[in-house]
Amino acid sequence: MFLILLDYVAPAAEIDRHVEAHRRHLAEQYAAGRLLLSGPQVPREGGVIIACVRAREEVEAVMLRDPFVVADVVRYRVIEFVARASHPALGSFIEAPTV
Repeated sequence: MFLILLDYVAPAAEIDRHVEAHRRHLAEQYAAGRLLLSGPQVPREGGVIIACVRAREEVEAVMLRDPFVVADVVRYRVIEFVARASHPALGSFIEAPTV
Protein backbone atom coordinates (compact mmCIF):
# COMPACT_ATOMS: atom_id res chain seq x y z
CA MET A 1 0.00 0.00 0.00
CA PHE A 2 1.22 3.52 -0.70
CA LEU A 3 0.67 6.94 0.79
CA ILE A 4 1.14 9.71 -1.77
CA LEU A 5 1.60 13.25 -0.51
CA LEU A 6 1.13 16.07 -2.98
CA ASP A 7 2.44 19.58 -2.32
CA TYR A 8 1.24 22.50 -4.42
CA VAL A 9 4.09 24.43 -6.01
CA ALA A 10 1.98 26.90 -7.99
CA PRO A 11 -0.54 29.60 -7.05
CA ALA A 12 -4.09 28.47 -6.23
CA ALA A 13 -5.45 29.92 -9.48
CA GLU A 14 -3.07 27.71 -11.47
CA ILE A 15 -3.98 24.66 -9.37
CA ASP A 16 -7.68 25.37 -9.94
CA ARG A 17 -7.17 25.30 -13.73
CA HIS A 18 -6.23 21.61 -13.47
CA VAL A 19 -8.56 20.35 -10.72
CA GLU A 20 -11.23 18.86 -12.99
CA ALA A 21 -8.69 16.97 -15.11
CA HIS A 22 -6.99 15.75 -11.92
CA ARG A 23 -10.32 14.50 -10.55
CA ARG A 24 -11.10 12.69 -13.82
CA HIS A 25 -7.70 11.01 -13.61
CA LEU A 26 -8.39 9.93 -10.02
CA ALA A 27 -11.82 8.61 -11.04
CA GLU A 28 -10.14 6.45 -13.69
CA GLN A 29 -7.73 5.10 -11.09
CA TYR A 30 -10.58 4.33 -8.66
CA ALA A 31 -12.41 2.50 -11.46
CA ALA A 32 -9.26 0.47 -12.13
CA GLY A 33 -9.11 -0.50 -8.44
CA ARG A 34 -5.83 1.30 -7.73
CA LEU A 35 -6.97 3.92 -5.21
CA LEU A 36 -8.58 3.64 -1.81
CA LEU A 37 -8.83 7.26 -0.60
CA SER A 38 -7.92 10.76 -1.73
CA GLY A 39 -8.58 14.35 -0.81
CA PRO A 40 -7.12 17.79 -0.19
CA GLN A 41 -4.98 18.67 2.79
CA VAL A 42 -6.32 21.15 5.34
CA PRO A 43 -5.23 23.87 4.94
CA ARG A 44 -5.24 23.54 1.15
CA GLU A 45 -1.52 23.12 0.54
CA GLY A 46 -1.68 19.86 -1.38
CA GLY A 47 -3.40 16.51 -1.30
CA VAL A 48 -3.24 12.97 0.04
CA ILE A 49 -3.85 9.73 -1.85
CA ILE A 50 -3.83 6.16 -0.58
CA ALA A 51 -3.15 3.67 -3.35
CA CYS A 52 -3.75 -0.05 -2.96
CA VAL A 53 -1.36 -1.51 -5.51
CA ARG A 54 1.53 -3.95 -5.06
CA ALA A 55 4.35 -2.22 -6.95
CA ARG A 56 5.89 1.20 -6.56
CA GLU A 57 6.34 1.31 -10.35
CA GLU A 58 2.57 1.21 -10.76
CA VAL A 59 2.17 4.17 -8.39
CA GLU A 60 4.85 6.11 -10.24
CA ALA A 61 3.17 5.42 -13.60
CA VAL A 62 -0.19 6.60 -12.25
CA MET A 63 1.32 9.77 -10.81
CA LEU A 64 3.24 10.65 -13.96
CA ARG A 65 -0.09 10.72 -15.83
CA ASP A 66 -1.78 12.93 -13.21
CA PRO A 67 -2.65 16.28 -14.84
CA PHE A 68 -1.29 18.10 -11.76
CA VAL A 69 2.09 16.46 -12.34
CA VAL A 70 1.96 16.94 -16.12
CA ALA A 71 1.25 20.67 -15.58
CA ASP A 72 4.11 20.83 -13.03
CA VAL A 73 1.89 22.41 -10.34
CA VAL A 74 2.57 19.78 -7.66
CA ARG A 75 5.45 17.78 -6.29
CA TYR A 76 4.63 14.37 -4.89
CA ARG A 77 6.23 11.94 -2.49
CA VAL A 78 5.42 8.23 -2.35
CA ILE A 79 5.66 6.36 0.95
CA GLU A 80 5.23 2.59 0.90
CA PHE A 81 3.76 0.97 4.00
CA VAL A 82 2.31 -2.33 5.12
CA ALA A 83 -1.24 -2.03 6.45
CA ARG A 84 -1.45 -4.30 9.49
CA ALA A 85 -4.60 -2.92 11.14
CA SER A 86 -7.71 -1.07 10.01
CA HIS A 87 -11.32 -0.30 10.68
CA PRO A 88 -13.38 -3.45 10.02
CA ALA A 89 -14.84 -1.92 6.86
CA LEU A 90 -11.34 -1.86 5.38
CA GLY A 91 -10.29 -5.32 6.53
CA SER A 92 -9.83 -6.68 2.99
CA PHE A 93 -6.89 -4.29 2.53
CA ILE A 94 -4.85 -5.61 5.46
CA GLU A 95 -1.67 -7.34 4.38
CA ALA A 96 -0.63 -10.65 5.93
CA PRO A 97 2.88 -10.82 7.39
CA THR A 98 5.42 -12.24 4.95
CA VAL A 99 7.65 -13.84 7.61
